[in-house]
Amino acid sequence: MDNVYREAALKMVLGKMMAQALDACIVTDLSVIRWLTGFSGSSARMIVTREKSWLFTDFRYKEQAAREVIVAETVISAEGFDAELGSGRYALGESVALQSDNITWHEATRLIERLHGRQRVIPVHAFFDEFRMVKHETELMKMRRAAEISEAVLEAVLPLITPVATEIDIAAEISYQHKKLGAEKDSFDPIVAGGPRSAMPHAKPSSNPFKPGELIVIDMGCVYEGYASDQTRTLSLGRASEEARTVYRIVREAQELGIASATCGMTGKELDAIVRGYIAGHGYSDEFGHGLGHGVGFEVHEEPRISPKGELVLRENMVFTIEPGIYLPGRFGVRIEDTVVLGAHGAEPLQRFSKELIEL
Repeated sequence: MDNVYREAALKMVLGKMMAQALDACIVTDLSVIRWLTGFSGSSARMIVTREKSWLFTDFRYKEQAAREVIVAETVISAEGFDAELGSGRYALGESVALQSDNITWHEATRLIERLHGRQRVIPVHAFFDEFRMVKHETELMKMRRAAEISEAVLEAVLPLITPVATEIDIAAEISYQHKKLGAEKDSFDPIVAGGPRSAMPHAKPSSNPFKPGELIVIDMGCVYEGYASDQTRTLSLGRASEEARTVYRIVREAQELGIASATCGMTGKELDAIVRGYIAGHGYSDEFGHGLGHGVGFEVHEEPRISPKGELVLRENMVFTIEPGIYLPGRFGVRIEDTVVLGAHGAEPLQRFSKELIEL
């Protein structure tokens, strides 16, 4: 099933190359290489031409590539990709696209020099995004499984949140449980932040213990067969204050409004504006300073943007987060996040975990 999907993805890429009169494309982003080929190693480059594709890696991944890669010919090189590129052994045609998203100027210059002026090199940015944003059912199955793993982990760690535990303790347990339940890794370092630190949207876990009555933000996700999950829940250790409960209610209603409002044909900034307007209407416009969401897939942050800068039109089978928050510096913060898949009739959250305020 994976290879059928990857062959279809490769055909879409080739179609775009032909439409732009490109004879070859040098792929430098590992996440794109994995999307196209299934190769999960940490060192690879790829050449795609209209007639053939090659994946280049080194001896460390010889057996791994043999197991994972079918849609391209694997080249195990001791000299490195730049030497292979300059060898003249690969028919690249006249126009070569060079993926510029994840490459240093030093490497780009070296690769262009290796071509010895034989081809016209055209830097391309976000060349694959339009295909990666719309998920195939095989991809959605993996993303649902990633979400299920993280939800099981969240349920497992909640009883561990006590006044003798620290943020680091819970973050470490999340990472351990993710792997124990079958994930490759965390999709990002878990965010566990209690009390005033919960007002920091991307707080790093500290050695602070949890205190009764404080809100705690837990933002976590994992990678399953290459695909990421992302979710956030806010809870309290003991009964939260009435103010915290009020803010929590506003964020929850805003998040539910975002899910209910997402439809095919609107832009990311239009969806963001609906939720941002709701929060502003309750007097917290200055306390919601980040975008409403972001695409999720092979990377935990990818297109489309659901923010004031989100110009892309939302389409069926796009996957993105809806994560409004209100942050009161020095006091507390609240964020609630689901990853949703956009269908013909609206958005379906991949998460099922309760959004009631949990008071441990």
